[in-house]
Amino acid sequence: MDARSVDLARLIAVVAEEVMAATRRPVTACACHAVAEDCCPTRLQSVIDAGATRLGYHATGATGAVAALIDHTLLKPDATRQDIEKLCKEAAEHRFATVCVNPAWVATCRDLLRGSPVGVCSVVGFPLGATVADVKQFETHRVIFDGAREVDMVINVGALKSGDLRTVERDIDAVAAPCRDAGVTSKVIIEAALLTDEEKVTACTLAKAAGADFVKTSTGFGPGGATVADVALMRRVVGDDMGVKAAGGVRDLEGLKAMVAAGASRVGASAGVKIVRQSRGETVTASEGKY
Repeated sequence: MDARSVDLARLIAVVAEEVMAATRRPVTACACHAVAEDCCPTRLQSVIDAGATRLGYHATGATGAVAALIDHTLLKPDATRQDIEKLCKEAAEHRFATVCVNPAWVATCRDLLRGSPVGVCSVVGFPLGATVADVKQFETHRVIFDGAREVDMVINVGALKSGDLRTVERDIDAVAAPCRDAGVTSKVIIEAALLTDEEKVTACTLAKAAGADFVKTSTGFGPGGATVADVALMRRVVGDDMGVKAAGGVRDLEGLKAMVAAGASRVGASAGVKIVRQSRGETVTASEGKY
């Protein structure tokens, strides 16, 4: 769907349809399903069991299948060049999908990973999303110029919560359009911990309308990270046409399995090395492999 041709009235109608569909809960749902926290760990157990088995099948004897799901992430403001060099060395060794870094480090990572299958992912409007669309568009052009092959942008959360759908749509399109033109993957961070279920559905619908490639749960800098319930909801809204990235709080292999089972096709994690080592059956400490 081309966002530039989307009529506002039709956009509102599509969002309303998605919200209504998402809020039609089955009668077997638990009484606590609507709260913000992941309060009921067994609510999606059958899905988790099925997905964990599926992931285990792909991962058996091939830890690369696990590594390929992971954006090896370092977004701390005090990250040093030495930290970035270590991140890229680990990514190349384990063949993660990408390294995900702040814009200032994109060119460095491009050079460090030259000849490697690992891509460079960067962030735009990060971490608040509270800047204007043309600034996000400039950031997008710049990180692509510097070598980013994937771009994770943060939506204008305040505009979404104000009901200003057109502003949010244009905000997303300002990043998704130049990504499409350059053959670069775009991911839309909705910061789910700040949203109601209805707002999550709206954000995912707008991302789909704008032609983005992924929706993503969180920045990792908000009040909460990825939850199984949010990933499952986002997957239901976007269907099979888009990717879903779970980010924030995925600290071990079991957490990754749960997110993939719920519908995630990519996971952002600073504990990627620990997760890969666990997939090999190695014993790791709680603090190992995390930035």
